[in-house]
Amino acid sequence: MKIYFAGSIRGGRQDAALYEQIIQYLKTFGEVLTEHVGDPALTSIGDDGPNDQFIHDRDLEWLQSSDVIVAEVTAVSMGVGYEIGRAVEMRKPVLCLFREGLNVNLSAMIAGCAAIELIHYSEFEQLKKPLHKYLFSFKASK
Repeated sequence: MKIYFAGSIRGGRQDAALYEQIIQYLKTFGEVLTEHVGDPALTSIGDDGPNDQFIHDRDLEWLQSSDVIVAEVTAVSMGVGYEIGRAVEMRKPVLCLFREGLNVNLSAMIAGCAAIELIHYSEFEQLKKPLHKYLFSFKASK
């Protein structure tokens, strides 16, 4: 299974360590195409490619080749929103993760989209069971 993980880069790297935990867990289910999103060395400058067009085209290619999209949507990110919108348009399964209790609001465009599965959580350990259930059932249906 090819997994596209989306998390904030230019919108802020405050959750990079959490992204890395999620990515390591996702790797037990398949190949994570966007492993670099959890790299603590990656800054909010978004220096993960030679230029913006390269990053856009590369990431869209990964998105198109993925089987499932998992997006951590707590940190506001236009890029993550764009990736989710494109994935929904491509009829890809999308799972969004939202961390509660941080004084941030979940976008109505995410919460109100019937094509998106959503998990609310407050710490990483709470994610394991619902992530396992979602990815296992997705893998079994293939």
